[in-house]
Amino acid sequence: FDLIEFLIPQYIKEGKAHLSIAIGCTGGKHRSVTFANKLSKFLRREQYHVITEHRDIEKDI
Repeated sequence: FDLIEFLIPQYIKEGKAHLSIAIGCTGGKHRSVTFANKLSKFLRREQYHVITEHRDIEKDI
């Protein structure tokens, strides 16, 4: 998560209030979901407000 840790303070310094991060994989049910959940957990521990949406989790592969 080094890149995210570096970028978020830069966005805040520029006065930006929202940051969207999209993560994808073939199918959208396993790797991307796991990574998005881990990233969300990490960011919440860092006291950021996080909304996680698994857009394709209900789609048939």
